[in-house]
Amino acid sequence: MPYIVRQYARGSRNALEAGFDGVEVHAANGYLLDQFINSSTNRRTDAYGGPIENRMRLLIEVVDAVSEIWGPDRVGVRLSPLGTFNDMGDDDPETTFGCVAEKLNGGALAYLHIINPAIVGAIEKGIEPDPGALRMLELMRERYRGTLIIAGGFDHDTAEGWLQQGKADLIAFGRKFLANPDLPERFRSHASLNTDDPSTYYGGGAKGYTDYPTLARERGEEPHPCVDERWR
Repeated sequence: MPYIVRQYARGSRNALEAGFDGVEVHAANGYLLDQFINSSTNRRTDAYGGPIENRMRLLIEVVDAVSEIWGPDRVGVRLSPLGTFNDMGDDDPETTFGCVAEKLNGGALAYLHIINPAIVGAIEKGIEPDPGALRMLELMRERYRGTLIIAGGFDHDTAEGWLQQGKADLIAFGRKFLANPDLPERFRSHASLNTDDPSTYYGGGAKGYTDYPTLARERGEEPHPCVDERWR
């Protein structure tokens, strides 16, 4: 386990030397740290398994190690409470993620970034969010008293609404930013958005990453990119 922590520290140090502004510890979406947190995947019987105090131990050790390199105000943490991606699941998610959020309070982190369980899919399908997901969001907002970022399924209007209601301090965008490299400008001017193409998400080439048009390109103020399709 100390070796794993050192690998996170090494990656963090590399990011610092490369000129990044900070790092986010990815403890979501079924990746390693999320596997330790969730009871469905953590079957250990040592100091890193069993009660949530043990299951979140690796995350806290990683956060501490990364914070020693950057300072905690340059470190964020990403969680996916109620996430099921990559076969994740927990027997008591409110207790689990509530404890994690509360523990992270003591580190003066830059932010806690959570994937919104109440809105992903709900907006796209035109259905009401699950009440349990709404309770989870309220719990995370209550337990984590620092800067809270929420991502997942937002558009301009829903993001503004959540900020005004105090449900989050910041809203993050992923898919819409892929398809709209000038997303802030489009939001400011209320311009239409490009539609993202999920078939290119993990393709490994330029298609779907560098060829979405910007407003400036549509106005003829910058050239169109030359995308090499041979990778397909």
